[in-house]
Amino acid sequence: MANKDDDHSMSKETLYVQQPPDGVPFFDDGREIELLHFIYSLPEIDQIRDHPLEVIAAIDKYATTKNYLMNVGPDKGKIVCDLIAEVKPEIMVELGGYIGYSGLLFGDAVRKAGGKRYYSLERNPEFAAVITSLVDLAGLSDIVKVHVGPSDQSIARLHDEGTLTRIDLLFLDHYKPAYTTDLKLCEHLKLIRPGSVLAADNVIMPGNPPYLEYVRSSVQQKKERIQNKEGRSYDSLGFSDRYKNQYSKRMADEKPNLEFPGNPNLVYESQLIKSWEPTGVPDAVEITRCVGEEQ
Repeated sequence: MANKDDDHSMSKETLYVQQPPDGVPFFDDGREIELLHFIYSLPEIDQIRDHPLEVIAAIDKYATTKNYLMNVGPDKGKIVCDLIAEVKPEIMVELGGYIGYSGLLFGDAVRKAGGKRYYSLERNPEFAAVITSLVDLAGLSDIVKVHVGPSDQSIARLHDEGTLTRIDLLFLDHYKPAYTTDLKLCEHLKLIRPGSVLAADNVIMPGNPPYLEYVRSSVQQKKERIQNKEGRSYDSLGFSDRYKNQYSKRMADEKPNLEFPGNPNLVYESQLIKSWEPTGVPDAVEITRCVGEEQ
C-alpha cells in the first residue's frame, strides 16, 4: 500500500459559470433539458454530429455562457483520458453519468484505446435520457451503454445477468458517501481484482475522507475495521449537508447496500493528482491501482 501526491496544472482555457451558493439549486432544475435544446439548436449541429469532442465543446460552451454544470471538465478529464490511454481498459464503468460529459469524453478515449464497452450508470432517468441523446449525437452508441437506477442495484443486476464480469477501470463521480460502499460491492462480486484501476473525482472539492481512508488503508487495517463492524453503512464524515442531501429532492434518504464488507485482502496503491474543477476551484482525482491480493 502506497500513497503519494502529484500536481496537474490547469489550462484555464475553459472556465465554467460558477457553482451557485448553498441554498441555490446547482442541478436538476431544468438546466439539463435546456442543455439539449441549446445543443440541438446550434447552427453547426450537423457538423458536430458523430464527433464526440465537438459535442463536448458544445457542452462546455453552454456551461461557460449559460449555466453551471457539474461536469468533470477538461482538466480532470485529461487526467482520466491519459489513464485510459495507459491502462487500455476493455471494460470501463462510471458511477454517476449526469448529462454525459464524462461518458462522451471517456467513452471516446476507451474506443480509441481499443476497448469494448463503457457502462454509464445514472440513477436519474431524465439525466440518463440526456446522456443517451448526446451519446447518439456523438456517434458513440456502439460503445457507451447507459443504465438507469441506483448504482448498487445496477452493479448487482449487470453482474447477475452476466453482462458485467470484471471492471478494468472504474470512474466514481456519483453520490459521494456511496463511493466506498459501491467499491466494496464491486470487490465482493470480484469485479474489482488485481489489475483493476479506480479513478475517483471530487476528493478535494467537496472531498471524500471515508473513501480516501479506505483505498489508502493496509489489508490489516481493513480487516480490523471489519472485526469492529465498521464501514457497513454510509459514512458522512466530512460531507456538508449540501452533498449529503443533494438527491433528497427526488429520492428518500440514501440507503447503501449493507450486506457486503468488500474484500479487505485486495492491496491498493493510491495517488492523489491535484487538478481543478472547470470553474477554477482546486480539486483532485484519486488514482488507485489494485496491485495484488493477500491470502
